[in-house]
Amino acid sequence: MNAGIHIALVGNPNSGKSSLFNALTGMHQKVSNFPGVTVDKKTGIIQLAGQPTTLIDLPGTYSFYPKREDEWVAYKVLMGVDEEVKTDLILLIADASNLKRNLLFCSQIIDLKIPVVLALTMNDLAAKKGIKIDIAGLQEDLGIPVVAIDARKNKGLTELKTALTNIIQTTRSKNQQSFIDNKKLAPAAIDAFKKLYPTHSDYAALHYLMHHEAFPLENEMQEQIEQIEIDNDFNHTKTQAQEILERYSHIGALMKRRVKEPDPTAKKKRSEKLDSIFLDRVGGYAILLSVLFVLFQSVFWMAKFPMDGIEWIFTNLTAYLNTVLPNVWWEDLLVNGLVAGIGGIVVFVPQIMILFGLITLLEDTGYMARISFLSDKLMRKVGLNGKSVMPMISGFACAVPAIMSARNIENKKERLLTIMVTPFMSCSARLPVYTILISLVIDDTMYFGFLSLQGLVMMGLYLMGIVMALLASMVLKWFINIKEKSYFILELPVYRAPRWKNIGTTMIQKAGIFVRDAGKVIIVISILLWFLSSYGPSASMQKVNENYAAQKLVLANNNSSAINNENAKTAKQIEKEYNSQKLENSYAGILGKKIEPMIAPMGFDWKIGIALVTSFAAREVFVGTMATLYSVEESDNSSLREKLKAAVRPDGTPVYSLAAALSLMVFYVLAMQCMSTLAVVKRETQSWKWPTIQFFMMTGLAYLMSWAVYVIAK
Repeated sequence: MNAGIHIALVGNPNSGKSSLFNALTGMHQKVSNFPGVTVDKKTGIIQLAGQPTTLIDLPGTYSFYPKREDEWVAYKVLMGVDEEVKTDLILLIADASNLKRNLLFCSQIIDLKIPVVLALTMNDLAAKKGIKIDIAGLQEDLGIPVVAIDARKNKGLTELKTALTNIIQTTRSKNQQSFIDNKKLAPAAIDAFKKLYPTHSDYAALHYLMHHEAFPLENEMQEQIEQIEIDNDFNHTKTQAQEILERYSHIGALMKRRVKEPDPTAKKKRSEKLDSIFLDRVGGYAILLSVLFVLFQSVFWMAKFPMDGIEWIFTNLTAYLNTVLPNVWWEDLLVNGLVAGIGGIVVFVPQIMILFGLITLLEDTGYMARISFLSDKLMRKVGLNGKSVMPMISGFACAVPAIMSARNIENKKERLLTIMVTPFMSCSARLPVYTILISLVIDDTMYFGFLSLQGLVMMGLYLMGIVMALLASMVLKWFINIKEKSYFILELPVYRAPRWKNIGTTMIQKAGIFVRDAGKVIIVISILLWFLSSYGPSASMQKVNENYAAQKLVLANNNSSAINNENAKTAKQIEKEYNSQKLENSYAGILGKKIEPMIAPMGFDWKIGIALVTSFAAREVFVGTMATLYSVEESDNSSLREKLKAAVRPDGTPVYSLAAALSLMVFYVLAMQCMSTLAVVKRETQSWKWPTIQFFMMTGLAYLMSWAVYVIAK
């Protein structure tokens, strides 16, 4: 065995595959994309016999007849035609509580003659259902190792690793028995194919005949296979139907021998009883709104103390650096550029972790699928369907993977509509913007001892995004001329106890991704913004410096102690005015002043204008930009929140009044302030048409709504 071994982890959706992947790899995971497509590629490292081995988590699929892009990815890897992702061994996951359906995919993989280990999950659920599986007998009938596991409790993982190690160390040959006689499905065509390519199994030959056009093969090979089809009158549909019937016939016989199931007329299962409550026509929606309410309330009250702690650390760090570092240009860059920018983002990590943790909790328990079910009727009225809910809910985390996940929607029109409206969902990058603005203008008032006014406003912003997404879809459906029938088929997973370890791992990973990805952008923009806000046209900056020098000279000529006491205050005021004038005459100030007339009707000043421009790189950069601008202007050690609260316009009115802050919140709910989202929309739609429409639609709507809110609130 060597470190070059690659194991493919496969299985039906909702079979426990992700749980096993997390349990085996822990934090040693990497997420990227499969070559040439937008499907997530999760890889991790596991230790087998003391050596690292790569585990590849393939997208969930039900059979070897793919329909969606993610199913095609898994299919091509298993067929060995993916040019970059190769596997030596397959780790197959099957739900013990629904074994018959899972065995179809299992039997197809067995007939590929690739070494495979079968891991049975959901054994506790099977036991509760009264299902008893003869694992030794099942292993004998299938001809492959079978191991019962519980990834959530780390049961059976040692036995599973042993089974994988044994296969790798003993043999890599394709000598396992066939599940069905595949050759009799198309004997002449398979024989002809294997004369040209004798190393392929009969079942692999069958699939080359069916899907060779989708494989990256040389033209000569494509022509040879096509000719075999013609010569032997190979019928795809008939062969597939015969295969599925043959497999289920064998699976039925195997189930009778090796699996004992209870009487189907037994009393309703626990999940069905819970569904009678959670999916009730009236009560179900009330519960859903309550869940969302608790979600957004928790984001505030659970994060309060850690956020205060982080803010205290950065405030004291800034004060310490100002004390110990020399008064030179790089000290200004470090303290007022990098530290201020990064501190403005790190303070929101607790809220990001809590949001992701709670969303993972909903997914883990099985409730997220119920949200899709409840939403289908409403979704259809606006041109979507229940499957659109999952990408839209994922948009609460990040619009980029959410839009990519819309590939699971088979209907082209509904998929396009989902892509177009998903950015309306308030992603985690907007959370820092909402939080700081809400804390500035909304009192931390509690009603009935547990209802937070700030949490209610936060929930209102999220609900506004949802409502605008539905309204936008209702309008857009009349302009997208794609006619295609739509079906909503959803498998409701059983309710389960949450896996706290999995939730903790997800929270840490997402926080790391947020800090790492946001940090890269913030460091670059903070450095650039510091330069633009510290330097400007030489003539203007020279005039500011001369005026500052003249005022200092006047102060120096006053010698009386009474005047000196007065001078101490005057000197501080002059220093503040100098920093303010320097910022206004800098390159950043000039840019902001040019933008200001366009955004003034919404209640924004020129500094907010700069932040609107920089935050197009990433929404969370808004906070980092404000931190840098106000740190350059204000040399004291107060927190960003205190600086924003004290900010005033030339006429003395607060910059962040209630009207202006509400207007800015509405703008960030509705505006397309993310170039990464536009890029992924272009990639998914293969056209610049739709991201262009999306950008102008969302930005125009954001401008009009923000203006209206400012006028009304003022």
